[in-house]
Amino acid sequence: MANIKSAEKRARQALQRRANNSAGKSRVLSAGRKLEDAIASGNKAEAEKLYSDFTSVLDKAAKRSFISVNCASRKKSRLFARVSAMA
Repeated sequence: MANIKSAEKRARQALQRRANNSAGKSRVLSAGRKLEDAIASGNKAEAEKLYSDFTSVLDKAAKRSFISVNCASRKKSRLFARVSAMA
């Protein structure tokens, strides 16, 4: 354990940041899983709505550096192609 006051504060900050990062990544994964399920079920209307929600979640995650901007862009591009290709 830390012996210096500033080191104790850094340890507390690290715990809080770890929790925030974990929650942010979890939001991205949950939204992605819902969209994948909608695509697999073949429901295009629901998939389009969930795609819109998913892009919002991705953009917020990229803005807060939970994931990189390029990763968010790549995911959006690939999923848009899959949603557009639905019958």
